[in-house]
Amino acid sequence: MDAETTLWYEKPAEDFDHALPIGNGRIGAMVFGGTSDETFQLNEDSIWSGGKRNRNNPDSREGLAEIRTLLKAENIEAAEKITFEKMQGVTPNCRHYMPLGNLHLHMDFSGKAKKYQRSLDLERALSSVRFTADDITFERESFVSEPDQVLVIHVESSEREKINIRASIDGRDDYYDDCRPASGYDNTILYIGGTGSRDGIFFAAALTARTEGGSIRTLGGLLEIKNADVVTIFLSVDTSFYHGDPYENVALSDVSYAAECSYEELLYRHLNDYQEKFCRVHFTLPDNSEGGSELPTDQRLLRLRGDDGDHKECKLQIYDNKLAVLYFNYGRYLMLSGSRPNTQPLNLQGIWNQDMWPAWGSRYTVNINTQMNYWPAEVCNLSECHLPLFDLIERMRPAGRETAQAMYGCRGFVCHHNTDIWGDTAPQDLWMPATIWPMGAAWLCLHIFEHYQFTQDLTFLNNHYEAMREAALFFIDYLIENDAGELVTCPSVSPENTYQTENGTKGSLCMGPTMDTEIITVLFQNIIESSRLLQRDEAFAAILTEKLEKLPKLKIGRYGQIQEWAKDYDEVEIGHRHISHLFALYPADLITPYHTPELGKAARATLIRRLVHGGGHTGWSRAWIINMWARLLDGGMAYENLQQLLTWSTNPNLLDSHPPFQIDGNFGGTAAIAECLLQSHRGEISLLPALPEPWDEGSICGLRARGGFEIDIFWKAGKLESANIRSIAGKPCAVRANTVISVSCEDGSVDAQMNGALLTFETKKGKSYCIQA
Repeated sequence: MDAETTLWYEKPAEDFDHALPIGNGRIGAMVFGGTSDETFQLNEDSIWSGGKRNRNNPDSREGLAEIRTLLKAENIEAAEKITFEKMQGVTPNCRHYMPLGNLHLHMDFSGKAKKYQRSLDLERALSSVRFTADDITFERESFVSEPDQVLVIHVESSEREKINIRASIDGRDDYYDDCRPASGYDNTILYIGGTGSRDGIFFAAALTARTEGGSIRTLGGLLEIKNADVVTIFLSVDTSFYHGDPYENVALSDVSYAAECSYEELLYRHLNDYQEKFCRVHFTLPDNSEGGSELPTDQRLLRLRGDDGDHKECKLQIYDNKLAVLYFNYGRYLMLSGSRPNTQPLNLQGIWNQDMWPAWGSRYTVNINTQMNYWPAEVCNLSECHLPLFDLIERMRPAGRETAQAMYGCRGFVCHHNTDIWGDTAPQDLWMPATIWPMGAAWLCLHIFEHYQFTQDLTFLNNHYEAMREAALFFIDYLIENDAGELVTCPSVSPENTYQTENGTKGSLCMGPTMDTEIITVLFQNIIESSRLLQRDEAFAAILTEKLEKLPKLKIGRYGQIQEWAKDYDEVEIGHRHISHLFALYPADLITPYHTPELGKAARATLIRRLVHGGGHTGWSRAWIINMWARLLDGGMAYENLQQLLTWSTNPNLLDSHPPFQIDGNFGGTAAIAECLLQSHRGEISLLPALPEPWDEGSICGLRARGGFEIDIFWKAGKLESANIRSIAGKPCAVRANTVISVSCEDGSVDAQMNGALLTFETKKGKSYCIQA
């Protein structure tokens, strides 16, 4: 087994945290790898509870004025009491994500299964199960095809006429669903269901099979296959969200077409589509595991814990560079399997959810988790996988305008800390540390300019400019002056933390938390720059420029830390999982060691203070911390925290554990590995900025950088050896260089200039430039 591209195990999955995910961006399945009884837990990305609704509180605007007066007087308890009464959503929760059901395969064979192995090949996006019973070898392969929009399961045996399978679908806990033979379609089961509400989402899944030899028939609500040589099973699904009333016909059409194709043809189209994207990036490190990389994946993870599996101290002397590469490749695999153009964006669990009522509704939690899901999309050369997020932003805008006007009397659009497939923007939950936080739309809209920075696609920027503008327009109306004459948000929170005032009062609701100012600063800067690039809306850019000057500056508190709130309050939970005030360090670039060294030191102090008090105890938080250490150019701390992420916050199937499972940690960890090797912000590219010492030799090819560049990096003995930079857009290139380096192009030498530590040179679109240390 390839230690860098294959997950493998010696026994079937005992639960969801051991099962292996496959998907095509829309259809997902968790493969358990059973022998006589196999389960595929199924999802489709548009199956959500209920329908669209208006949860805006009509009493909110009345409460807003009262709350602002109370917060200015630091009467926190009274302000929070009125907030719960007048500003919560009229129902607490937006809609939640739901599973499609379970596909069960029962195989009849004699004898006990032996020589068992299951695997997930990341290079081929192919799950495999292999075992022997009575000297007959059975093998199942499965994948979800994006070109053909079907789940494909292929079963072979080493002897003829030995495959006997019963296939059935159920598993929605008696929620509205039905399973029956499909009228007018031979050997096809139709599984239909939905939310049961008139305006909800309804689905239809079609199941059929093709055999070589043997027989196939429907038997009640299942497929029965007897004495076959080879079996290929197909499952398709469509919903009313995508296709309205014809969704049943679409599902049946998809599965019928697939069943007319050979397995080899379906696999060929799947591989052509998937590998073109997955193989854009290649990462390799030397094996330093002393044989550990040859173990099954779950044992490789356990090995990191050393001999004391109960003590949460990661034994850093236990190495496995190949596991870091596998984890990085897995993150890119999950992105391709969970987010494709014209699908829904990745929610808290991607597209893999087993529960009718999942933790936190498996929603889009937009006070970090949804955004973290897309941190690796651009740098890891999967830019098209980012597109579903922008579709959701556009879907949110009408509801967000209503919420802005109804709740705050403001123009523009706003969203709080959660949304759903319908783009719900009203406050979520009844939890003061998170609920009244009007920054969700603003943070999401930062991804628009991020996509532009990597792609240099002005058409895209122009098409989505209005979303950014509307997000900013809300704050033109919402910001108020504090006692110092600065513009601040009020009310808001620092997600999802609680402070304590000097007199001992504890609270969450506040004026002008640091993160809000940071997000607004970046949003305004992005729009001002977009206005210049697009040569439009100069008057609005001028207004934002004026407002920027009145936003509060970052402050350093009495512990040497970046202040989290406008006043230097203490945290009630010092090791809190959210480190919101370091948004300025990552994913933003308002704090950098080179350009803002004092703030960089304060950011370091903030991280250390969090960690020594137990921070990083959730997977996604640990992933964020690794990115922050990378931005602080500390490869040692980045590596130590990556080891902690793998050791204590990663399930046996390599999916992130909050706990429970949340996929954001996988994507945050993937982005962090890339951030250690390549950074590109403030108009400059840094090669190997936070290289961990154990990664002393290696290469990574195909990463993307802001400005429109694709980069290959090669290093030895912990130092850069060479790099190739391909210019996608023909823009000038600036590389931070610690040593004198040369630049050449296929056309010959390049006129490069050293400006301090920056090597700058002009590029031509489509040309490659070789940097030699």
